[in-house]
Amino acid sequence: MQYKEFLGQVHQRARVDSLDKATAAVRATLTVLGQRLAGGEPDNLAAELPDEIGRYLQEAAPRGQSFGFQEFMERVSKEEGVDMPVAVHHARAVISVLQEAVSAGEIDDVRAQLPDEFDPLFESGSEGTLGETA
Repeated sequence: MQYKEFLGQVHQRARVDSLDKATAAVRATLTVLGQRLAGGEPDNLAAELPDEIGRYLQEAAPRGQSFGFQEFMERVSKEEGVDMPVAVHHARAVISVLQEAVSAGEIDDVRAQLPDEFDPLFESGSEGTLGETA
């Protein structure tokens, strides 16, 4: 998947009113994901993405931090500068596009590093707030 297609898909699924907002959602979600993933996984995932998107994973620091879904979403919310329900919706849109842009094996590798509480983020058809995040 090419850069513009990835952003266009996030723009559409997140229902944001500009590509700049779609870019902010991608940057926030993938930066925090890069902080959560350990070892070479951020680089492996980035290798299957356009450079403009993969760099968010590669530049995330420090890597391999252990935090749960609630903190993940708090960080995305802060990084993107939006309220929590908006951040959850945007992160879900980004992850849904991510799953189409990279191989199933790579998504399996990412999910293997995350606790089960992250599963709703990766389930197709899940919308809204992914359960209560408060």
